[in-house]
Amino acid sequence: MGNKRDKNKTDWVEATLSEFDGVRYLHLDSIWVQGAMRVKKPDQLELEYVQRMMAWMLWREAPEMTAGRAVQLGLGAGALSRFTRRQLKMKTTAVEINPTVISACRHWFHLPDDDDRFQVLNQDAGAWVADAANWGSAAVLNVDLYDHEAAAPVLDDQQFYSDCRAVLADGGVMTVNLFGRSASFSRSAARIATAFGSDQVWHLTPTREGNTIVVAARGIEVPDRDELERRAAFIEDRFDLPARKWLKLVRPLPMNIINQIRD
Repeated sequence: MGNKRDKNKTDWVEATLSEFDGVRYLHLDSIWVQGAMRVKKPDQLELEYVQRMMAWMLWREAPEMTAGRAVQLGLGAGALSRFTRRQLKMKTTAVEINPTVISACRHWFHLPDDDDRFQVLNQDAGAWVADAANWGSAAVLNVDLYDHEAAAPVLDDQQFYSDCRAVLADGGVMTVNLFGRSASFSRSAARIATAFGSDQVWHLTPTREGNTIVVAARGIEVPDRDELERRAAFIEDRFDLPARKWLKLVRPLPMNIINQIRD
């Protein structure tokens, strides 16, 4: 998941594996879990926070929910990339700077080979979103960028989130995983809201492990509650994801954050 801006760095932290109770975990030579896969159900999203990274589906109309390209910044164990490619049938691109993570996902986590609908780029995520050639190219952007210490997001500055918005097409949606002992939800959310507008940013209440998923959209009008409930039911029935639960967990930004970006 680690994507740093140092283009000259070649001494990567090695991807390592563990298994427990039928679940295979990816690590970066530390105890911190970078991703997981249930061995007998490789297409299932095993971790709760990874499931919540799919909450963007609530912000898209059912007929167009899986249209366009999905981009993941930070490959992890490849769960989101496998899901958007195989289950949602979306054109999918993953950007991962650590080649040992890509290799581990190919060998141990059922990551598909590259083809005309799927590709994994061994590139720096910050540089990728800053490249104007990629702007407007994604309907969905999933951001999950952590190094072996998992203390805070590796890319978390104002310019990065502005570039993320530029990568989204009109009506596109981004989800960001905020986690770590040095992470600040308030600081990160304020930066995201500055880039996207406070009326285009929401969050889900944290998981038990402390992962807070932020959702940011580019030019979306939020539908009424009945329509959201219809979408949640569709997502559960079609893709077996706990979307009704997500709907109960979604919150607007707290006023203290909105006041930060107004000052």
